[in-house]
Amino acid sequence: MRSAFEAWAQKDGQIVRRREDKPEEYLVYETQRRWLIWQAALEHGKSPAGRKSAKDASARAAAQRPQAIAAADAEVRNEVLNEVLDAFQGIGANSMDDIMHVIQGLKQKKAQSTAD
Repeated sequence: MRSAFEAWAQKDGQIVRRREDKPEEYLVYETQRRWLIWQAALEHGKSPAGRKSAKDASARAAAQRPQAIAAADAEVRNEVLNEVLDAFQGIGANSMDDIMHVIQGLKQKKAQSTAD
């Protein structure tokens, strides 16, 4: 998942260099913000049964080599990500707390829609 994000981000002109002290975070704030949004968009699109915890996902990602994404899947993910990025820009999120609040709202909205 991270390799797909980095390929997309580089194509969009983002710097994908990671921090030396925290390799799970990106050096540039905007790239880190987009990474969080990317994860939220993918998580928002999954069914509740298909969701895994962040700990499980990071362990699984570390154990597996990045896989190539089918062209159709990449287009859908890119479209969803761009829609989510537009939504974030529309609310004027200026801090990671604002972003995390929106992400939690998306998760709650998805959970409520699947519960109904």
